[in-house]
Amino acid sequence: MPQRKNPFDLKQANFMKYIILAFVVFLIFTLLTSTTFITVPAGSKGVQFKRFAGGVQKDKVYDQGFHVVMPWNDMIIYDVRFQEGEESMDVLSKNGLSIQVDLAYRFSPIPSRIGHLHDEVGTDYARRIIQPEIRSATREVIGKYLPEELYSTKREAIQTEIYEQTRKSIEEKNIALDAVLVKSVQLPETLRDAIEQKLEEEQLSFQFDFKLDRERKEAERKIIEAQAKADANRILNASLTSNILKDKGIEATLELAQSPNSKVVIVGGGEGGGLPLILGNN
Repeated sequence: MPQRKNPFDLKQANFMKYIILAFVVFLIFTLLTSTTFITVPAGSKGVQFKRFAGGVQKDKVYDQGFHVVMPWNDMIIYDVRFQEGEESMDVLSKNGLSIQVDLAYRFSPIPSRIGHLHDEVGTDYARRIIQPEIRSATREVIGKYLPEELYSTKREAIQTEIYEQTRKSIEEKNIALDAVLVKSVQLPETLRDAIEQKLEEEQLSFQFDFKLDRERKEAERKIIEAQAKADANRILNASLTSNILKDKGIEATLELAQSPNSKVVIVGGGEGGGLPLILGNN
């Protein structure tokens, strides 16, 4: 007769099968969760690489949220928010002097073009594209200026030129440039002192010219005022004839004579005729 199996051994064998099956299911679920159920986080976009269907899907961009991807395909996620970078470099000015320039810049991949960006450059686009273009544009632009222009009057113009030149070149690589800022310009100490002294002297000269101009205008104002007074006096003297003076004196005498106060009126005489003299008591 065949030997009967122990029920305990059967239960233990079945239990081990369930354990193995559960482990396989868990392994498959974990694999699918990491390769099939993909979540694109906020501020990001995704581009899919189809292993058996043409590679990178350049014109298909996945928005943030939940997506299902076949396990044999890959979803590459790009942060499309603005990012910051900094560069510190030594460049030569127009007259050949070495200048240290510190730059900051903001950039982001163009969201609708990340498929092309991934196919042509890859996720390391900042190091491979932006940094070399920023450095090249900075050297070319600053090489057109003198050190004193970099240190004072031309900084905004330099920023604009570096920005425009870099923006045009990296947009062709599907990257957007938001801004370029010149944080600092370090000149040799002796040159910096000479430039500061020159700027100070120019400021003093400007103030002196301003004061001279103000004093000149004040002198001109006084001359014009004196000339106007002289012209007025000349016109007044020409109009005051003896007959006009007599007439004015008579009018004043008549007004005083009509007042209620007691008075004595003495009428003058002579060739030209004198004006009345009034002596009065209150």
